[in-house]
Parts: sequence; C-alpha cells; structure tokens
Amino acid sequence: MPDDGLLRRYAELAVRVGANVGEGQDVLINGYVEHAPLARALAAAAYEAGARYVAVDYGDTYLRRELIVHGDEAMLEWSPPWQLEELEHFGRVEGAEISIAGDPNPDLLSDLDGVRVGKTRPKELAQRALEIVFHERRLNWTIVAFPNEGWAQKMFGEPDVERLWDCVVKAVRLDEPDPVAAWREHVDHLVARATQLNERRFDAVRFRGPGTELMVGLTPAYRWGAAGFETASGRQCVPNMPTEEVFVAPDARRTEGTVRSTRPLGLAGGVMVEGLELRFEGGRVVEVKADKGADVVRSQLNSDEGARRLGEVALVDGSSRVGQLGVTFFDTLFDENATCHIAYGAGLAFTRNPDEALPEGADNVSNVHTDFMIGGPEVQVDGVESGGAEVPIIRDDEWVLA
Repeated sequence: MPDDGLLRRYAELAVRVGANVGEGQDVLINGYVEHAPLARALAAAAYEAGARYVAVDYGDTYLRRELIVHGDEAMLEWSPPWQLEELEHFGRVEGAEISIAGDPNPDLLSDLDGVRVGKTRPKELAQRALEIVFHERRLNWTIVAFPNEGWAQKMFGEPDVERLWDCVVKAVRLDEPDPVAAWREHVDHLVARATQLNERRFDAVRFRGPGTELMVGLTPAYRWGAAGFETASGRQCVPNMPTEEVFVAPDARRTEGTVRSTRPLGLAGGVMVEGLELRFEGGRVVEVKADKGADVVRSQLNSDEGARRLGEVALVDGSSRVGQLGVTFFDTLFDENATCHIAYGAGLAFTRNPDEALPEGADNVSNVHTDFMIGGPEVQVDGVESGGAEVPIIRDDEWVLA
C-alpha cells in the first residue's frame, strides 16, 4: 500500500480534475473488491468536494468465473434490474462516475471456454451505459487505476506493487510539483493537436506497419477531440487518467484492410488476447486471427450488428508519458495511451459535429466498445486528403504533422 498522503493526493486528482465532482452531486464508484482502499479514498475526496452521496459498487472476478462455469446460457448476458435502475438514477440526477481499473486476476478466465467468456457481460446495462455517457452525456466521469499484486505480477513477473505505483504516479503526473497545473498544460497540448487535425479535414487515416495495411475513413460530421469531455449541462471532466490520445469516431462504413495489434489486449475480468489480427471489408470485420483469445473476440463481435464496425480511431506518438515508461501494462487504460489504437463497437457519439450532416450509415451503435493497440515505432500514420494525397502524421513514433 502507498502511504496515506499519496493515496489522498491521487484520489483528490481523480475527483477534482478527472471526474470534476461538483457540489451536491451523487457519485458512483465502480471497482473490484481488491480496489477498496482507493474506493474509500475517492469517497472521502468526493465528499470533501461537495458530493451529496457516494455509492460504491464492488465486483469480484471470482464470482464472474463461477457464473461462466455454472450459469445458465440465458444468464450470461443478463442485466440485473437493480443495476439498471441505479444507472438510470445517476443519469437522471446528472451524477458523476469514477471507475477503477487494474485487474487483480488478469489470467483468471484463461482456461475457460472463450465463447462463454466473451458473452458474459450485462448486455442491456452496457448498452444503456454507453447511451447515457456518449449520447446523452448525462454523467461526468473518469477512470483511474489501483496498483495491486496480481496486476504487478502480470507486468513484472513478480508482485512488485511499489514499482507499479511508481509507474502509475509518473503516468498520471502525480510526480509534478503541481499536478493540477501539469494536467491543464497537458490537456491544452492535446487539444492543440486535435485542432490541427480538424483544420486539415482529412478524408481518411492510413496505418502501415508489420501485418498492418489499414485505411480508416473519416467524415467531417465527427470532430477530433482530446482529453476533455463536456456533459450536456456543461460540466467538464477528463475521462481517462492517464490520457495521451487524440481521437474521433470514424465513418463506420469505410474501413478497409488488415490490422495487427502491437500490444496484448487485456479484457475486463481476466482474459488476455495476444497477436490479434482483424481484416475489414466494407467497414466490417470479416476475419479474426489471434495467437491467444480469438474466440473471445469473435464472441464480442457477434454481440450485435455494430460490434464488427469501428467506433474510434485514436493517435498517440512516442512523446506519451505512458509509452516512455517502457512497460506493457496489460491494461487498456494505460496501453491505449502508450500508442495509437482503434476500437470496434460503439462510436464516440460525443465527437459529433452538429455543423455537418451525418452521412447515412456513418455512425455506429453497439453495446461493445473494445480498444486495442495498433501503433508503435514501426507503424507509420498518414492523413489522406479528399484527392488522395497522403500527408505524414506520425513517423518513427514522432508527431510530424505541420
């Protein structure tokens, strides 16, 4: 465990900069039972920030395993009505939500049937959460992580939690003399990149690298964004801590080619996918390969009609604090902020540009949104203009767009 001072400063950063909890808000904290120390610190910081009430929902990866092993097929995707009502409450009152990452049992489900593992998620709850957050924008929210022995064991081959805390502290800028000021400067830097991309109005983004030749179509109906998120009532928050990306919802009809992941993908609840390769035709995934976990990914892709199309493309270069740490976190919150990534499933509806007409079929609705990493020093990224000319954006892991 870190000292109380570090845990308190981390919680305060998450509450005041990440979720930006306001006076009188109800706050929902989600995490595993192993995350309890951080959940308690977050609750204290939220109340100090003026929260009206703080609720904590604890999950347990071992209970999920028992459901997969013993549960009836119909219950694997079942959404408990009390959890749906809780979510609706926080949406109605425009509350805040803080989720805690850092899987304490990263390989717990690796020996189970991948199809059942991929299906075991509360489907209706996941769909409604995406609607409330991305479409209706009724929650200010953030995701932070809690280092623990199981996660550290996966990363370092030993339960060196102190080393993991050091990595997390650097990634979220808690090592700065004034972390809040450091975050403001960092957000401004990312927003400037997003503005640069919006001004160029690229028609597509092209990725080239080992096993990757991918063209992702864009539409001016979506604008590049970065770091910040604004609710429908105007409250600002920083959804991911850390964040190093600029992102946009693509034209879901126009993805073509093959892409290979450059880092392992850790799915929630104890599943690792390695060597993932997807082939797209006409905007849809038509082939899935992986060294490990392909059946889990296929199960997700079969969840609904939109799961096989892209909902996000995000650019990250080698200046990323997360990438510069030189470790693989086996956790998407961190690994997606080490390098470029895409996501299959639900589109980032909050990047919608109301000044431009949305082409029919360009949006994407799904109960799935799974990011996986596709960038790195060997992957070159170009912006493609409407006439077909290609403009370098990232070369040798360096942002070169002028």
